[in-house]
Amino acid sequence: MKRQILLINDMAGYGKVATAAMLPILSYMGLPVYNLPTALVSNTLDYGKFNILDTTDYITGVFPVWKELGFRFDAIATGFIASERQAGIISKYCLEQAKNGTTIFVDPIMGDEGKLYNGVTPSTINSMREMLSVAHLIYPNYTEACYLTDTPYCEEGVTEKEAYRLVDTLRVLGPKSVIITSMLIDGQHCVIGYNHKEKEYFTLDYTEIPVHFPGTGDIFSAVLIGYLLRDEQLIVSTRIAMDTVAKLIDLNKDNEDKNRGIPIENYLSMI
Repeated sequence: MKRQILLINDMAGYGKVATAAMLPILSYMGLPVYNLPTALVSNTLDYGKFNILDTTDYITGVFPVWKELGFRFDAIATGFIASERQAGIISKYCLEQAKNGTTIFVDPIMGDEGKLYNGVTPSTINSMREMLSVAHLIYPNYTEACYLTDTPYCEEGVTEKEAYRLVDTLRVLGPKSVIITSMLIDGQHCVIGYNHKEKEYFTLDYTEIPVHFPGTGDIFSAVLIGYLLRDEQLIVSTRIAMDTVAKLIDLNKDNEDKNRGIPIENYLSMI
């Protein structure tokens, strides 16, 4: 039987980010995908104006129904969390599922380039720390890793020793394996990680394409998870996800409205 995955993330009405970006990829990779929206968002936050509906009250009614019906998932992937109350409810559910063998993936979506995203408040940081405590694998970007660990963000980058120290500080918060994306290490753009199964660190470099699209982290997440659920090694899955995102950015770098994100359905055959 194919592994079933639940996406707990926001859903944007306009733009290919979060659930709207991840669901097509994981479905194309042959996985039965289910979703639970943490928020309904009018459009990607990059437009500057948006409307958000927090779905916490809806979620509190969903979990008892699913429990009564006996629904179970092989993996759960969480993304945007709308509030501390919501984080508590979702982390409790994830912890219960993890005890039954469910793998928990957490993308602590909060910010990038040293700043929090539009609409993200400092209370979100505490919410994400709670999510990290129940995770098998987390993959914040460098900005998010700094906020989660109260580490100063350094635009000039860090040394490899400092990067590994940041990984270890994240591990103290509870996750078993850690990936940090978008790091500048000794002058080279890198993704760095720790694989708890192999008890080893790894560093993968890449060439940055100076174009911004919302949702590229969600594409990375979906491809990464898809290959991990095919029993691929963490370092290999990470490299494939990195290369996929790079190709998609390059193919779409001349798009007129980049705030929409990448139209992922046009490129599923590349995954």
